[in-house]
Amino acid sequence: MRVISGALKGKRLYPIRGLTIRPTTDYLRESIFNILAGWVEDAIVLDLFAGTGSLGIEALSRGAATAVFVDKNPRAITALTRNISAYRLEGRSTILQRDILRGLSFLKSIDLAFDLVFVDPPYDKGFVERTMQLLDRAESTSDGVSIVIEHSRREVLPEKVARFILSDQRHYRKTLVSFYRPVL
Repeated sequence: MRVISGALKGKRLYPIRGLTIRPTTDYLRESIFNILAGWVEDAIVLDLFAGTGSLGIEALSRGAATAVFVDKNPRAITALTRNISAYRLEGRSTILQRDILRGLSFLKSIDLAFDLVFVDPPYDKGFVERTMQLLDRAESTSDGVSIVIEHSRREVLPEKVARFILSDQRHYRKTLVSFYRPVL
């Protein structure tokens, strides 16, 4: 696993040790960021179920202003902290160890309006819709937020969740990437 483009292009990311995880592949990350080309520069990014932080770190490498990484697993937090530190991203990053499914109200204390949100929960657990509803209730997104969700093809998402509407969906082998925007 490596950073695909930007200032950190080619840098390797430290994996999460001792866990069976499904990291976002380099190919999939490159495809996502090709779609997001104009959305990343100076964006305020939220990476939920962050794992190693590959999506948020890719955004920072491509010019995002800042990123907040959230994961509940201590091993993920260790790997994420190591990745942020290795590439001196501490000044542009915040790492939070929280259980996302218990709520996202803690985001209000950060006082940022997120422009780009990545949601990459464990597959086929039904976490996507719940996370989207919690994100809506947290009222921490900008009016033009773009939400990118990586999920299993078996997990069919609705056209509308809370105040967000499905704007695009791409198939990559066993994975779907769904893009949501706020209803204006």
